[in-house]
Formats: sequence, structure tokens, C-alpha cells
Amino acid sequence: MRKICVIGGSRYFGKLLVQRLQAADHRVTVINRGSTSPPAGVEHLVADRNDDAALTDALSSRTFDVVVDQVCYTPVQAAIATRVFGGRTRRYVMTSTIEVYDPATAALTAVPVSVPMPEETVDPATWPVSTDLPWHDGTYLEAHYAEGKRQAEAVFTQAAGFEFASVRSAHVLGGGVQEFTGRLAHYVERIAQGKEITVHAEALPTVFIHYEELADLLLWATTATGFTGPVNACSDGLLGVRDLSAVVAAQTGRQPVYRTVARGETASPFSFDRHYAMSNARAKCLGFSFSRTADWLPGAVAEALATSAVPTI
Repeated sequence: MRKICVIGGSRYFGKLLVQRLQAADHRVTVINRGSTSPPAGVEHLVADRNDDAALTDALSSRTFDVVVDQVCYTPVQAAIATRVFGGRTRRYVMTSTIEVYDPATAALTAVPVSVPMPEETVDPATWPVSTDLPWHDGTYLEAHYAEGKRQAEAVFTQAAGFEFASVRSAHVLGGGVQEFTGRLAHYVERIAQGKEITVHAEALPTVFIHYEELADLLLWATTATGFTGPVNACSDGLLGVRDLSAVVAAQTGRQPVYRTVARGETASPFSFDRHYAMSNARAKCLGFSFSRTADWLPGAVAEALATSAVPTI
């Protein structure tokens, strides 16, 4: 049994992670602002993670074996966490994102388009940090989401007094109504209603992960020992926007209607005009086994259909 603190963990795969930690007989503490209570038997601390003093007061004398940070978006938040949890935990796991590899948001090490990006493409040990940018501004943060994640990883890597690992998640699907981004629902509803899907002329493939598999990987990263640094989390198999649409079409009985966007025009989610795939080789070498996207995607589409208002065949 380990003492594990989860910051956030109130929805989607974070909520599932808390349930699985509890089911594995770990002593779980959840920290959030109080809007959502954790399951019975899970300790609940109410605090603003952006406030050093409030977070310190809420923790009191508590210490943990591992902290799992589901809601760290900026280097400022990471710096607060390193101060507050330094000396309180031996291991810290941060949920990160495939967006750190977006070449549209940073100058990255050149990787051939045919090669999924490995973790060293974005090295948090050397990534520059600027805590004086307006990270507190919601509009700025939304526009700089990828850079906020990169710099948060960098703060933990360069300054933390504990083991640090980041889980860079692929695009997450599954869960029906729980899938709060609405991106899969976008395809289900538009294809079922005969509405157009906007795509790039030469859309490049990307990678995905089922929300249950991501919870499994986070559980593994939380309880594993002997590895630090970033690890990519994606199911096996590249998938393009037309491949995804074909799976939806098979269950709606309607063929997708595509429109190619002009240069600079926004396309439907998961249509990318730039290299947007990552490698899961490191996680495999460390002992985690991934499923294939093609195996679970039809079920995720079925869940999205079941929770939508569109007719099915």
C-alpha cells in the first residue's frame, strides 16, 4: 500500500485513475477546489493549487509516496508544486500531452515525417523556462497550451527535489458522455447528419489512446520504479482523419462528406497539415503493453453514438 496524492482527478481518465488506485488498496488523497468530491474512502483536501500558502496549509504535515498532477498547465504552477511538495514525496508524475510535439508552436529538432517522434524531440532538461509571461491570463494560456506544458515539464525536471516523470498523452477518445472535448462527437454527428468534414489536402496521421488505457498507463507510471523523464502514451497504429471517418461511417451508415480547406483555414479536429505522431517505444521498453487503436476505436464510436441524439442504423 502506498500513499498517493492526486491533484485534480475529478473527471474522465483522472477520475478513473483515482478509482483504480483505490481498488489497488492504495491510500489516496485528492486535492481540488472542492467542486467535485472523490469516491467514498478517498481523502479530500480542498485547496487552490495556484496558492502556495493555501496548498501548504491544506497538506499540513502530510507526506506521500507519489503525487500525480493531472492539472499542471504552466511553469508557474510547476514551480509552486516543487516548493510545496519538495520533501513531501519521493516521486511526482505529471500528465502532459502530445501537443508538446506540435511543430507549429515551437522550433523542434527535425524528425522525418515518416518517423513518430521520440521523447528526446522535446528535452525538458534543456527546455527554456519563462515564468514571467502572463500564464495567469486564461486567453494567453489557451493560446500557449503546448508551451505551458513544455515549460512545466522543464521546471520539474530542472528544479524538483524528487523523482519526476511526465506522461505525454496522445489524443484521448472513448467514454461516451465522459469524453468532454466533443471531438469524436463532432465526427459522429456530422457524418450521421450528412454534414461536411473539413480536411487538409494532405492530412497527416496522428496517434490516439483510449481513456481506460491512459488510466492504466498512469497507474503504471505512478507505481513503477526506476524510470524518470517523459514517456509517450499512445496505442499502436497511426490513424488519419479519413481512417477515423471511415470507422464512424461504418456504424452510421452514411458516407463522409469531405471539403478540403484552403491554406490557413481551420479544419476538423484530428486533420493535421504537419507532423503529429509520436513513438511509444520507450514505454514498451519499460514494460508497458499497448493495445491497437483499430481494436478499440469501433467501441468508442459506438459509445459516442449511444450518447448522441443522431439516429443509428
